[in-house]
Amino acid sequence: MNVLIAFASRHGSTREMANEIAEELRASGVDAELRAAGDVTSITGYDAVIIGSAIYMGRWMSDARHFVDRFQSQLVTVPVWLFSSGPLGAEHPQPAGDPSSLPEMIERTHAREHRMFSGKLDRNQLGLRERAITRMVKAPEGDFRDWDAIHSWARDIAMSLHMPYGNVDATLTATTDHR
Repeated sequence: MNVLIAFASRHGSTREMANEIAEELRASGVDAELRAAGDVTSITGYDAVIIGSAIYMGRWMSDARHFVDRFQSQLVTVPVWLFSSGPLGAEHPQPAGDPSSLPEMIERTHAREHRMFSGKLDRNQLGLRERAITRMVKAPEGDFRDWDAIHSWARDIAMSLHMPYGNVDATLTATTDHR
């Protein structure tokens, strides 16, 4: 099983999450290749695809959206999982809710599942405009990523990839969380 993990990350947090997903898949016996979504020129040869994006201004990053545009006809022929990173805060991550483009991304890719993971904010990595916006919306600074949840999700994907194809949908239907 050969899986592509395509990600869009502005400051590296989503890339780090995608890397952890790749490592967990490899530890579970799945070949996983990690690539920036904007650098992917073909998805031929992959048995499954995981697409992840940071969320900015309530949307997936353009590289992730363009990845879906470029490969949409192929994505519907392989298992696809989506993840988003972006909400900040420990107890009640904000902003709440899914990115505005998510229903379209799920429909266009026939994604089996989407997971939302809290992100990380380090103001030292931001430009002047981004720092101003984060102060204006009172975004909390810190690393709010739940590594246990990320690893668990990757193990669930690996398990479903090892199952006979006919059983994958039934298992995922029972565990799907579209948040």
